[in-house]
Amino acid sequence: MPVGYHPRSMQPLRTKKAQKLPRLRTPLVREGGVLRPATWDEALDRAAAGIRRGVDRHGPASFGLFSCSKATNEVNYAAQKFIRAAIGSNNIDSCNRT
Repeated sequence: MPVGYHPRSMQPLRTKKAQKLPRLRTPLVREGGVLRPATWDEALDRAAAGIRRGVDRHGPASFGLFSCSKATNEVNYAAQKFIRAAIGSNNIDSCNRT
């Protein structure tokens, strides 16, 4: 076991709640306050529209991204490129300080 790791952190998630809940196999969208199954295209279009609506309403500085220092340089580069080019925000941070 690596130094500094607690034995519990090396084990898979085994909570009672996680064992009882089935995994989602299709995305869900909220319509009229009720969740219903949707296609991936519809779910992604709704997510993109929600992000765009928030940026349009509150400005790009209201949007931020938290990246992971354990991800590859390529993944972190793509994340910062997305937030800067697609959203127009410089609000990106990672957990490098921890």
